[in-house]
Amino acid sequence: MDTSPDMSVHATSRRRQLLLWRGSAVAFFVLACLFAVGRSGGLAGHAPHLAHLKLAGVIGSDEHENVEALKKAADDASVKGLVLEVNSPGGAVTGGEVLHDAVAAFARRKPVVVSMGSVAASAGYMVSVPASRIFANRSTLTGSIGVLLESPDVSGLLERVGVHVDQLVSGPMKGQPSAVQPLSPQGREMLQGVIADLYGFFVTVVAQDRHMPPERVRELADGRPYTGQQALGLGLVDQIGSLDDARQWLLKTTLLPDDAPVTDIGPQATRVNWRHWIAGVLSGVPGAQMLLKESSMLDGAVAIWKL
Repeated sequence: MDTSPDMSVHATSRRRQLLLWRGSAVAFFVLACLFAVGRSGGLAGHAPHLAHLKLAGVIGSDEHENVEALKKAADDASVKGLVLEVNSPGGAVTGGEVLHDAVAAFARRKPVVVSMGSVAASAGYMVSVPASRIFANRSTLTGSIGVLLESPDVSGLLERVGVHVDQLVSGPMKGQPSAVQPLSPQGREMLQGVIADLYGFFVTVVAQDRHMPPERVRELADGRPYTGQQALGLGLVDQIGSLDDARQWLLKTTLLPDDAPVTDIGPQATRVNWRHWIAGVLSGVPGAQMLLKESSMLDGAVAIWKL
């Protein structure tokens, strides 16, 4: 047998390559299994359980991940109800609308309970109202029913530095609003009409879901926030209580035992989330975070509580 140093080195190299390939295969298999578990919504299997969706932070214009999670949970026969945890100052009107509709669609099939965190205002309140019961803390800030549209105007600054911008438009309303031209009286009237229409939609949603006269909702919907205790007295929430209180209420409503599992769903869940993992990997790459956040940026009219 040839036992020369070259042959020994070659054999050692082959063994290392083989170990590397085997290790890579095992790692790939483990990741694939984790991904499959994440896609299926966890390890709860087919045992009767509750779903838990957490909405935290500003509601973006694109909420398809949360919408899809709600649809899958509604179609899952083992899911008996939804605990919707809301801790959001609001956000894009469109994002709030699609989330509201997705929660409402779930609520038509299975009971939903909302647990409000420190803030559940504007669009954060909009997504809460389809629930069968809304829990809030005494110190929760909620309500702030209204719509906001802002446009910066730097025309005065440009004039001071001697910069003039010619703006060519197909019609007088096409250039309204503009950051380089003052808002015209006609443009202000037009945009106020847009805000009024979106505001009317918001009022209608609250009135229908909370079973309140629209006139009463308009009295409360001047944009102001309410504490949880105030909101309870005004009929905007149903009960003062914690997340655990909300969960216990839903367990009793669905006739599930106290130890029934609760499975997290959606992008905020503790399951494998490839978008968040990639975001962590790219956190040190200049410009990468801006690209990752682009899909959740706010544009157009927003329903958000502002300090």
